[in-house]
Amino acid sequence: MKYLYIFLLVPILSFGQASTLNNAKTLLDAKKFEKAEQLLSTYVKAHQNDKEGLELLGDAYGHQKKWDEAATHYKKLTKLESSNANFHYKYGGALGMKALSVSKIKALGIIGDVKSAFLKAAELDPKHIDTRWALVELYMQLPGIIGGSKSKSLKYAKELEALSKVDGYLAKGYIYEYDDEPELAEKYYKLAINVGGSLTCYDKLTKLYEKENQPEKAIANLESSGKKHQRNAMHYQIGKVCAEYNIQLDKGRNCLLTYIENYSEKDGVPKAWAYYRLAQIYKNKGQKKEALKWIDKAMVSLPKIKVFKKEKQKIQKL
Repeated sequence: MKYLYIFLLVPILSFGQASTLNNAKTLLDAKKFEKAEQLLSTYVKAHQNDKEGLELLGDAYGHQKKWDEAATHYKKLTKLESSNANFHYKYGGALGMKALSVSKIKALGIIGDVKSAFLKAAELDPKHIDTRWALVELYMQLPGIIGGSKSKSLKYAKELEALSKVDGYLAKGYIYEYDDEPELAEKYYKLAINVGGSLTCYDKLTKLYEKENQPEKAIANLESSGKKHQRNAMHYQIGKVCAEYNIQLDKGRNCLLTYIENYSEKDGVPKAWAYYRLAQIYKNKGQKKEALKWIDKAMVSLPKIKVFKKEKQKIQKL
C-alpha cells in the first residue's frame, strides 16, 4: 500500500512543479520580475538541479540587472548540461553586462570568461545566431590590447550571413558604423532593408543618417518605412527630425499633428514629446504664440521634464 501511495503521489508532485514554473513564466511575461524571483527562489531551493527553474530564475535576476546572481545560476546550468549552447550564451551575457556595470579594471578580470562562454556556445551550436551577434559586438568593442579585433568581428558577421542574410548585413553595417565607415555601413543597412525590410532594418539606417547629420536622407528613409509598415510612430520620428534640424517644417508639423490625433500607448513616445517637437517647429518658424501654446501643453502633461522648461525659456526670448 505504501508503494501505491508513492506511485500516486509522483504525478501530483510533477503537476505542482509544472504549475509553479508556469506561474513564474506568466509573471516574467507580465514583467513582474521581483515576484517571479521570489517564487522561483523558493522553488529552486527545493529543486536545486531543476534546469528549467534555474534558467527562469537566472532570467528573473537578469531582467532586474542583478548580474552576479544571474551569472551564478547560468553557470550552474553550464555544469549541469555542458553541451547546451544557450546556457553558455546566457552565462556569457550576464557576465558581459556585469563587466559594463563595474570599473574598467574590474571588467578586465571578467572579459576572458565572457569571451570563453560565447566561444563555447558558438562551438556547440553552429546555428546559434544570438551568440554570433554577441561575438560581433564583443570583438568590435574590446580594445585591441585585450583581444578586440575587427577581422574576428567580420568573421562572425560572415557566419551570421550564412545563417541569415539580414542578420549578416546588419552585423556588417554595425561593424562599419562602429569603425567610422558610414558609406559601407549605409550599403549594408540598405541591403538588409532590401532582403528583410523589418522595422529594425529601417531604424538602423535612420539612426545612421541622423548620426551623420543627413536629416533629408533620414526623413526619406522614415517615409519608406511608413509605406511598408503603416505605423503611427513614424509620424513622430519624422516630426522629430524636422524639428531638430530645422528642415521641412510644414511636413514635420503635419506629421506631429497626425501622430497626436492617432496616438495610442503602443506608439511608445508620450504625446507630450510631440507637443514639445511642435513647439520647436513653431519656434523655428518664429511663431512665438503657437510655440508657447505647445510647450505649455507639454509641460502640463509631463511637468518634471527639464528640457521642456529650457525650451520655454528659449521661446520666450523670441
